[in-house]
Amino acid sequence: MTPVERIRQHLLANAIRRGDFVLKSGARSTWFIDAKQTVCRPEVMVDLADAVLSVIPSDATAIGGLTMGADPVAFVTAAVAATRGRLLRAFSIRQEVKGHGAGGRIAGALEAGDRVVVTEDTVTRGVSLLQAAEAVRDAGGEPVLLLAVVDRGGTAARLAAEKNLAFKALLTAPDLGLPYEGAEAPVGAP
Repeated sequence: MTPVERIRQHLLANAIRRGDFVLKSGARSTWFIDAKQTVCRPEVMVDLADAVLSVIPSDATAIGGLTMGADPVAFVTAAVAATRGRLLRAFSIRQEVKGHGAGGRIAGALEAGDRVVVTEDTVTRGVSLLQAAEAVRDAGGEPVLLLAVVDRGGTAARLAAEKNLAFKALLTAPDLGLPYEGAEAPVGAP
């Protein structure tokens, strides 16, 4: 079984909730995915890192995104990569500029000139990935890939392409047997 298949099975068993939910966008949904119930569990952390490392560009030098959705993905990927001789800096982007200490929105090891994988555990529209990419650019980094563990809405690829950014999802809502929801689904999607 592949790492992505083990992640898929874990998500189905531990992260999918059915009911009546209000999404971050304000849209209502009959299902919700709490991907942190998977990406933060030791039994799939190495699988997650393996899956991420298999799709990111070989010249990427950093990984991170908006806190909290990006944090477990970025930090476990950087840690596992380091055990294999691949050095990726990891960082978080705060929602707001910190008003004390060194300040700023970036926490962690992002450096000017880094080629950055911007990540998130789950995306519906993809807006948070674009916001994170902008913060990376503001800090002097170059976003080279927007990466979601799960794409639940189906529009992130289009939004990324409109900004000349590459997008990849390890899994989609249809991969989990669910419809794209909360966003306009791509042409041909279930």
